[in-house]
Parts: sequence; structure tokens; C-alpha cells
Amino acid sequence: MTRTLVPFALLAAASVLIVPAIAQETTNYSLEKTSDGYVRMNNKTGEMSICHEKLGQLACKVAAEERTLYEEDIADLKARVAKLEDTVAGIGKLPPLVRDNLPSDEDFEKGLSYMEKFMRRFMGLAKEFEGDNKDATPSPSIPQKT
Repeated sequence: MTRTLVPFALLAAASVLIVPAIAQETTNYSLEKTSDGYVRMNNKTGEMSICHEKLGQLACKVAAEERTLYEEDIADLKARVAKLEDTVAGIGKLPPLVRDNLPSDEDFEKGLSYMEKFMRRFMGLAKEFEGDNKDATPSPSIPQKT
């Protein structure tokens, strides 16, 4: 009979040691009773909230310092979202620096006229060069003797 009690005693002792360790890992908040209600503390971050019991439920409000940080985070996120929306809206559009520096239609036509004149003259020179090469008879290559 003592043989069956030993494993049971070991099992009981192990469970006594394990259960508090598990409870410590899963307890994120602790509550303390005050004259007005409760104070809830986040055991991991140390943040505190003030809680009141209403209609059988506990309602907690964020402390004033945390509220300010929370509102600052929201303002920062709103600014980032607005910037991203502006970026997305501008995709496919020319930036003002490029858009404002584009040539007028008159300047564009003038530039195209210069380009056309250049190409006509260049093609004329190429044809002349080709014609000059056809008239010239290739001289027979004379091997060099050393």
C-alpha cells in the first residue's frame, strides 16, 4: 500500500509546484479595492486604470496620462494615413516640378521642326556618302612583300 501512496504523493507535490507557476504566467492584471472602486494594474507594463462597478460589471477607464499618449498615437496615425492617401492619389500624375516645366505647344512644335530638319539633312548626307562609295572602284589589294 505504501508503494501506491509514494507516486500519488509525488504527483500531488509536483502539481502544487506547477499550478502557481502557470497562474503567474497567465495573470496579466491585478485589482486593488479603493474607496471609490478598483484600480487595475497591468502586471507586465505597469499601466493603471480606474475601475467602477456598474450594473454588476466592472468598467475601467484609462488613466489621464495614458489617455494623452493614446490620443497622441491616434493623431500620429491619422497624419500617416493622410500622407499615404496623398501618395496613392498622386500615383500616375506628374509631379508639380515636372508638370510646371513642360514646354508649351509652340515650343514643342519648334523642337519637332528642328528634329525633322536635322533628320532630313542627315539622311541626305547618308545618301550622298552611299552614292560616293558606289562610284569609287575598289582598288585591288596588293599583298605586301617584305
